[in-house]
Amino acid sequence: MPATGHFSPYGLSHLAVLALLLVATWWLVRRGRAVRESPVAARLSTVFALIFLSLTLPLQIWFLTPPRFNIDQALPIQLSDLAWMTAVYALFTRHRWAVALTYYWGLTLTTQAIFTPSLELDFPALSFILYWAMHGLTVAAAIYLTWGLGIAPDWRSYRIAVAATALWAVSVFTFNSLADTNYGFLNAKPQTASLLDWFGPWPWYVLVEIVIVASVWALITWPWVTRAAQRRRA
Repeated sequence: MPATGHFSPYGLSHLAVLALLLVATWWLVRRGRAVRESPVAARLSTVFALIFLSLTLPLQIWFLTPPRFNIDQALPIQLSDLAWMTAVYALFTRHRWAVALTYYWGLTLTTQAIFTPSLELDFPALSFILYWAMHGLTVAAAIYLTWGLGIAPDWRSYRIAVAATALWAVSVFTFNSLADTNYGFLNAKPQTASLLDWFGPWPWYVLVEIVIVASVWALITWPWVTRAAQRRRA
């Protein structure tokens, strides 16, 4: 493998990936709108899911094997891990609950990893490929399923996302307590400075996060619900 340099946010590789994702997402939305009422939509979604899976699953398994495995970081139980797996399932099935989780997790949580990436090695490092496949394709899937295929969220979708995220938080908090880990920073703040420092000590910063996320999700649900109501009245 060629020598790998240090990744620089908004350097050449970052901008190239952003451009590629933008073009691919634009094409997917345009194509999805054209075929959403036909069997072609299912085939397009399946091909997308297979490409997504081929870029993520083998590398995810590779990073779980010794000597790369580290219980403090390697377990796929972060919301970003669940988001890409849910996105793949949503592409295969188009089930509304899976699309809902992909929409909320992908557009508000995974996007942070795209615009403020936490990555050490540059292309062609395997960690670089896995990082952008996981995060970039999750966001692309959320946009494609919602704006391309027209599977829009509603208040039931919102409740599903809030309940699933709460279940994740309780489960991961319990695991952290038993395994002495800190996935999701649910049990303690990161050791370095972060936005969480503005939200007070534990557990208050967790509660503030919950309020902010629930509010933002409500705001990105409301336009779709309003639009659907206007269409019914019309």
